[in-house]
Amino acid sequence: MTAVGLIFSNIHDNTIPELTRKRTLGSVPFGGRYRLIDFTLSSMVNSGISKVGVVTHNNYQSLLDHLGNGKDWDLARRSGGIKILPPYITSFENAASNKFYSSRLEALMGTVNFLNRCEEDYVVMSDCDVICNIDLNKVIESHIASNAAITFIVKKADIAGHNENEKVCAVEFDENNNLTEIAERKITEGVSNIYINMMVVKRDYLLNVIQEAIARGYKSFLYDIIIRNIGKENYKVYNYDGWYAQIGSLESYFECSMKLLDNDARARLFGIKNYPILTKVRNSAPTRYCEGAKVINSVVAEGCIIEGTVENSIIFRGVHVGKGAVVKNSILFQDSYVCPDATLNCVIADKNVMIKDGRTLSGHSSMPFYIGKDVTV
Repeated sequence: MTAVGLIFSNIHDNTIPELTRKRTLGSVPFGGRYRLIDFTLSSMVNSGISKVGVVTHNNYQSLLDHLGNGKDWDLARRSGGIKILPPYITSFENAASNKFYSSRLEALMGTVNFLNRCEEDYVVMSDCDVICNIDLNKVIESHIASNAAITFIVKKADIAGHNENEKVCAVEFDENNNLTEIAERKITEGVSNIYINMMVVKRDYLLNVIQEAIARGYKSFLYDIIIRNIGKENYKVYNYDGWYAQIGSLESYFECSMKLLDNDARARLFGIKNYPILTKVRNSAPTRYCEGAKVINSVVAEGCIIEGTVENSIIFRGVHVGKGAVVKNSILFQDSYVCPDATLNCVIADKNVMIKDGRTLSGHSSMPFYIGKDVTV
């Protein structure tokens, strides 16, 4: 059993334009010290996948800085390892239209050379908008046993209160886990089977699909390939029962982040034996809690200086909370600085933000107040 990983780092950039203006979705910070790509990449590495292609689009400098040569994921190796796949492999590849890809299928067309050079039998494809910690070996074994062309990973989830402006990919299947329907829908209530944007596919089948798409001028992987072939090809569903969160807007990013303040959620995501979530190592000093500091139910990364009050918040590396400052229900990205006597509530502050003395900023859980990177307020 051999498999190669393929991660799409940009497919859902437009869902959180605030956070992806200067970075890809895959490099969006999450959980105090991680990036969104870490969860997918860790699941692959923990499952024994040692060759991973990362499909990029634009704004991927921060992604390159984060991944480096892959050593923090044990992917710095001569054979296999991590491969960055930019939009164009050669200057002639897209000479006719001279445009970046605009769909998953067009992105896959740019990976043909990479896939042809692979010797693995199966491809695990994933996006970066889902946060989970999954044993992909079980999925691959199920895929092989059923002789499926594609196996879609599905999570049964209660999406009551789901943002009405967000779409989820809902699926239906029969008692033998055969896919019977898949569609993007706006769903705001009830329990549904949600496709979590991860699948296992036979490499030969994927290459044939891509070649047919090129020949026929197809544009959509979902509508032109999957939906056209339901009932004709052997498409299976695998039910994932672990912790799951999907990010489709700034509001859902805030909601997913706040879930990490629950002990059970952290244990189900980060506490799985032999399945750690790996990330870039930054050798920082421990966080310093000064006299008068007060921290309640918060996730605080290393390298911070806390002099004020932090409550129900997620604090990334290198953040400084000044004396008398109060930070509640907020997310502060790396190296942000909250000056003395400032008050924050339901705020998302991007990297290198400075909140000056005495400022009061407040949003709401349904509409957090966002401050862009390198901004001083």
